[in-house]
Amino acid sequence: MTLHDACSPQRSEAELAHLREEVFRLKEELRAVIVAHNYQSAEVQGIADFVGDSLELALVCAELKSDTIVFCGVDFMAETAFILNPGATVLLAAAEASCPMAAMIDEDALNEWRANYPQAAVVSYVNSTAAIKAGSDICCTSANAVAVVESVPNEEILFVPDRNLGHYVSTKTTKRMILYPGYCPIHEHLSAEEVRQARRDYPEARGLVHPECRAEVIELADAALSTSQMLRYARESSAKRFVIGTEEGLLHQLRVQNPEKSFHLLSPNLICVDMKKTTLDAIIDTMSRKSNRITVPEEVRLKAKRALDRMLAVV
Repeated sequence: MTLHDACSPQRSEAELAHLREEVFRLKEELRAVIVAHNYQSAEVQGIADFVGDSLELALVCAELKSDTIVFCGVDFMAETAFILNPGATVLLAAAEASCPMAAMIDEDALNEWRANYPQAAVVSYVNSTAAIKAGSDICCTSANAVAVVESVPNEEILFVPDRNLGHYVSTKTTKRMILYPGYCPIHEHLSAEEVRQARRDYPEARGLVHPECRAEVIELADAALSTSQMLRYARESSAKRFVIGTEEGLLHQLRVQNPEKSFHLLSPNLICVDMKKTTLDAIIDTMSRKSNRITVPEEVRLKAKRALDRMLAVV
């Protein structure tokens, strides 16, 4: 049994169809829109109105006019939806879905680092809590991190919390990057040897990895890309086979959009347990009880929105 099997019980097609019908009934009742991150399971992506990466979903949520947003992702993503659209009721589809990397930095740590580097602008990866966004000058996603850093007038950048994404950006800019030592456990544990083995197994394949991976992994890949950029690369490439170094949920969209091409995971361990806590059952339970409502204190929300608005202006 794989980790994915353990997180998502096997269902017959009839059972899945029944669950989908209930999701759609509740969605209509709540006048809701369901958004899902690319790392969600195929079943969850299949019932979503919008599927995308952090940047795409932030843009979508900022413009939604629905009464309720049901967010299929992790906690910081639902917080971002509320920050950008406080008039909507934002429900996190799975109450316990959190981000280990976002939990690696708190306000005290950020304040300490800011005090140590008073000339630096704070650029926070969107994979962070509302409080960290509020304490930042600007946010970024993996898709626009380089452009965001280049847009900031400061020559010193305190980049939080992902040291790997920060290191990747440092190879694309002349600015001095000061890197907070956080990381995504899923991408951090991908090894250079696994990339080399994939090259041996699929010598004709293009290797695409996420910039949350370590430098030695990125150096062996054909490209380091956000999930949305991977999808675009695969669509536009003449290659027929790809090895993918990011969370396994992205394979669903890659295969749907490119049925004539083959996609393989770099490692069987590229599974985020927190992302997989969202199931159709969890969505139904949350919508039925209108539970897991996400809010952010107004003072924090306004400061965080300023950093997010600056990020979205760079897109």
